Amino acid sequence: MEVNKNGAKESPEHLDSPALDLKKITLAYSRFVPPQLVEILEKQSILDLEPGTQVEREITILFSDVRGFTTISEELTPQKTFELINAYFRRMEPIIFRNNGFIDKYIGDAIMAIFPKSASDALHASIDMLTELRGFNKDIEEKGFKPLQIGIGLNTGISMIGTVGGRQKMEGTVISDAVNLASRLESLTKVYGVPLLISEHTLYSLDDAQDHCIRFIDRVRVKGKSRPQCIFEIYDADIEKVRTGKTETLKVFEEAVAYYHYRDIDRAEALFQSCLHLNPNDFAARLYLSRCDNYRNTGVHESTGELDKVTFWKDEYNIGIPHIDAQHMELLEQINRLSETIGSGAGEEEIANALNFVDKYVNVHFKTEERLMEEKGYPFLKEHQNQHRIFYQCFLNLKSEMDDSSQDKVFLLFRTQIFLVDWLINHTTKTDKHLGKFLREQEASHG
Repeated sequence: MEVNKNGAKESPEHLDSPALDLKKITLAYSRFVPPQLVEILEKQSILDLEPGTQVEREITILFSDVRGFTTISEELTPQKTFELINAYFRRMEPIIFRNNGFIDKYIGDAIMAIFPKSASDALHASIDMLTELRGFNKDIEEKGFKPLQIGIGLNTGISMIGTVGGRQKMEGTVISDAVNLASRLESLTKVYGVPLLISEHTLYSLDDAQDHCIRFIDRVRVKGKSRPQCIFEIYDADIEKVRTGKTETLKVFEEAVAYYHYRDIDRAEALFQSCLHLNPNDFAARLYLSRCDNYRNTGVHESTGELDKVTFWKDEYNIGIPHIDAQHMELLEQINRLSETIGSGAGEEEIANALNFVDKYVNVHFKTEERLMEEKGYPFLKEHQNQHRIFYQCFLNLKSEMDDSSQDKVFLLFRTQIFLVDWLINHTTKTDKHLGKFLREQEASHG
C-alpha cells in the first residue's frame, strides 16, 4: 500500500486499474465458459459470444460418472458430500486440460468433456484419470471416505459446437447424437464391469491404437441407434495382474464372444471358463457366463440377433452421390461374398482370392473418395483419411488371421461382420452421409 500526502493509505494506481478489473472478470468468466470454446468458435474473447454462435467440428466426447455416488452421499453430510466431489473434480480437471480437452459441464458427479484435437487425447486423458483415481482413493480413505469407482465412455463424431440460451443466461453446448452414444457407453461400463469403453468410431479415429490394450467386448444395439454398434474395452489402466490376464486371454475371450453371438453356447461357455481360470477378476467373462446360463434356462439370447442373415444394401444407406453409392454397394457385395466363402468351408486359396478382391476394391474406393474430398475442399478430409487408414490396418490384421489355417471359421465370420460389414454400414451412414451432404450443398451453391 502507498501513503498519500494526508497520510491515508491507498492502492497503487496500477493495481486498481480498469485493465486489471477486466483481466479478473475475464479470468472469472473462463471458469464458466472455457477459453477453448471461445477459441473453437473463432472469437477473440468471451465478450464476442452470442446465442447461436456455432461451428462444426469432429470431436471426441468423454462421459465419466462416479458409480453409486447417490448411495455414498446418503452416508455423508451435505458438507462432506461437497468436499468429496470437489476434491475428486480438482484431481480430474487438470488431466483433461493437460490432454488438450476441456470440461463442457459437470452433471452432479458426472463429467462431460470435449476433445477437439484428437481421439487419442481423449483416450490418454481417460487412462490418466483411472490411474489418478487410485492415488485419490488412497488419500480419501485416510480421511475416512470410501473409495470411488468411475466409468468412462468415449465416442467420436462430427458435431455442432456452439452457444445456446437467451438474454439472461447463455452456455456452450454440443449438439450431436455422438454425445448420446458416449453417455450410453459410460452406462454400459457398469454392465460389463469395466472402467473404460470406446465406440468403433473412436477406435477408427485413434492415432495410436496399436499402443493400447484393446479388446472387443460386444456388439450391441443401444437406445437411439438403429444399427448395431461394436464396443471395445481399453484396459491400460487395470492393475498389472488383471491387465496381464486380459492380454493372455485376449484371443480366447474374443473367440468366446463370437461363439456366444452365434449361439454355440457349449463352446462359448468352455472358453469363458478358461478365461476366468487364468484371470478370475475378468468381470466381462463372468457376465457372459451368466448369459450362457440364462440362455440354457430361458432361451433368451442377449444379442443383436441378425448375424446369420446377409446384410443387403438399403436405400437409407445412400449418401446421394451416385458413383460413391455404387461403390459402397459393390463393396458390401464383395464382403458378403467373402463371408459366404468362409461360411461354406472353402479352402484357403478361395478365401485368399476373395480377400484379395476386397483388398483391391477397398483401395480403389478409398482413393476415389479421398480424391473427391480433396478436389472439393471437404473440411474433414484429414479425419476421413485417418478413419480409412485405421480401417485398412484392421483389414490387414483380419487378412493375416485368415491366412492362418488354424483359425476357427465361426470366429473369422464374426470378425468379418464386425470389422468389415458393420464398419462399412456405420461409416457410410455417419461419416459418408456428412460428406454427401457437403457435396450436394456445394453443387447447389454453384448451381
